[in-house]
Amino acid sequence: MKRYSYIIVDDDAESILKTKTIAEGFSELTFVASATNYQNGLHLVLEHKPSFIFLEIDPEDLSSNLSLAFINELYRYLAVIPKIIVTTTKKALAFDALQYGVFDYLLKPLTHIDLLKTTLKLEKVVLATNTVQIVNEVVSVAIPQAEVPQVVEKPLIICIKSYGDYRYLNAADIAYFQADNNSTDIYLNTGEMITAFKTLKHFESILSHPFIRIHNSYIINQNYIARIHNGNSVCYIKNSPKKIPFSKTYKSNVDIIIANFAAGNYIEV
Repeated sequence: MKRYSYIIVDDDAESILKTKTIAEGFSELTFVASATNYQNGLHLVLEHKPSFIFLEIDPEDLSSNLSLAFINELYRYLAVIPKIIVTTTKKALAFDALQYGVFDYLLKPLTHIDLLKTTLKLEKVVLATNTVQIVNEVVSVAIPQAEVPQVVEKPLIICIKSYGDYRYLNAADIAYFQADNNSTDIYLNTGEMITAFKTLKHFESILSHPFIRIHNSYIINQNYIARIHNGNSVCYIKNSPKKIPFSKTYKSNVDIIIANFAAGNYIEV
C-alpha cells in the first residue's frame, strides 16, 4: 500500500488535534508535523515536502497570516506542489480555493467519511496516472518514436452568431470582455469590438485559462496584461491606453494572475 505523508497548517491547536485524530484512522496517511502560522508552515513544507497539506485559509488568529496566498508561496520554491486540502468552517471560500487548484475542500469539523472520500479520490488519480504511464511505455516499445503521431492542439475558435451571421474569432486574439447589460462587448487586440448577445457570466462559465474574471463587468485575457497596479486597482492592456479595474470581490483572481506570471520564466527586479 502506498503511503502519503501530510502536514497540518492551522492556527487552532485543537483543530490540528482533531484533524490528526481523524487522519490516524487511515493507515496510508503518515503525520509529519504541524504549524500554527504561515512562516512555520512554509518552512515545514519546504523541509519535508509532504504529499498532503491540510490548510486553514480563514484563521481566527489573523496574526497567523494563513490564507490562500500560502499556496502562491509554494510555487516560488517547489517544482511539485503537495496536494492541498483546505480545511475551514466556511463554504463561501470554496470558489476562491478551487481557483488555486486545491485538491479538496473540507468543512470543519472533519469526519471520517470526508477523509475517506479524499483518499479514494487520490487513489483514483494515482491509478489513472499509472495507467497512462504504462500505456505510454507500451507504445514507446511497440512503435518507434518517429512513427508516433503528433497531436497538434487546434486554437480555440469562438463563433458569434446573430440572425444567420456567423462571426469566427480566434480566442487568442481577444484582449478582454466587457459586460453591457444582457450582452457582452468583445475587444480584440486590434482594438476592434464585437458584441455578443450573451451575458458575461455565460462567457465566464465556458472559458478557462488564460481568461479570468477580475470585475463584475470584465473578463481579461492574462496574455494581454502589461501592468497590474494594486494601489489603483487597475490592469493595463498591452499596446492600449485601456485601464481595466478589478474589484475586491475578484482580488483573489488578480493574485492568481500575479502567481501565474511568477511561476513562469520570470525575473523580478
